[in-house]
Amino acid sequence: MTEKINLYDLDLTELTQFLEELGQPKFRARQIWEWLYRHYTADLSDMHNLPQSLRDSLAGKACVSQLQIVSAQHSSDGQTEKILSQLPDGQYIETVLMRYDKRRTLCISTQAGCAMGCVFCATGQMGFFRNLTAGEIVAPVMHFARQLAAKGEHVTNIVMMGMGEPLHNFANTLQAVDRLTDHDGFNIGARKITISTVGLVPAIRRYADEGRQTPLAVSLHAATDAERNKLIPINKRWPITELMDACRYYIEKTGRRITFEWALIAGENDTVEQAQALGRLVQGMLCHVNLIPLNPTKGYGGGPSSREQVEKFQQVLAQYGVGSTVRVRRGIDIQAGCGQLRDRVVNG
Repeated sequence: MTEKINLYDLDLTELTQFLEELGQPKFRARQIWEWLYRHYTADLSDMHNLPQSLRDSLAGKACVSQLQIVSAQHSSDGQTEKILSQLPDGQYIETVLMRYDKRRTLCISTQAGCAMGCVFCATGQMGFFRNLTAGEIVAPVMHFARQLAAKGEHVTNIVMMGMGEPLHNFANTLQAVDRLTDHDGFNIGARKITISTVGLVPAIRRYADEGRQTPLAVSLHAATDAERNKLIPINKRWPITELMDACRYYIEKTGRRITFEWALIAGENDTVEQAQALGRLVQGMLCHVNLIPLNPTKGYGGGPSSREQVEKFQQVLAQYGVGSTVRVRRGIDIQAGCGQLRDRVVNG
């Protein structure tokens, strides 16, 4: 049996070509595109301005999504929801919706598993399985867009900080961004999508050359190679000096501020000495530091920094003229926080 085409995997040009091969006029592709990305339609039979014959033909050759929602969890405060989804080949990914005052932010995945092996990250602890296609990256966004629309709400922000390293899946990640930012489709602003990387230097430079408006966040977590090597294995390939050169290149090419992510681990990287090293490292750069008290995972014994230590860390950064904020922790009770996403079916 021929595998059905996932319509989310097609850009508008490819969708137009697919419809032409079915003997359909070009405008049918635009109609389907709007059903997918403006109306968040999950069922081909609901596309009622298409001829029944076309809907029947499409049903035999294509599908809106091959994503199956296995489970959904809600945090005790009602502000966070996490879904576990199964892909056609049996792999699983997790996606998180976080509710703030006026924002509805999605944390989405770009890979099943992750090859980076960051020691404090649950996804890194489970290993790498495969890249997601552009359609598989987009599908959970559409799921939540559909769910929010039923309540008169909409997705306001997207962070590519879920399972996987987005720049390790460079082409599919940016294709997904193109789907989501298309003015005639989902039409979320490019600056509302943040792409996170653990520090793939060539990919950061390549991303800078793309000239995109989507912001970049770099998971730094340590300001010296000795400390970062313990936490981020990829640092042994591209040490901090090379990483910072790439970050400066990004700022120079785009004129955009870069965000440095820093998971504060008690007694490990939350010391005054590390804060001073970080201050010296990024002083004068167009950047901001996002501090994240460590979220617990089964595979790592470190704990989050105390509020007092977090404040002290921020005070030191301020002495170097480096701005910082502390991320609001959400969904910790359902393992939906930063660094906690993993395959819950196989790995528990």
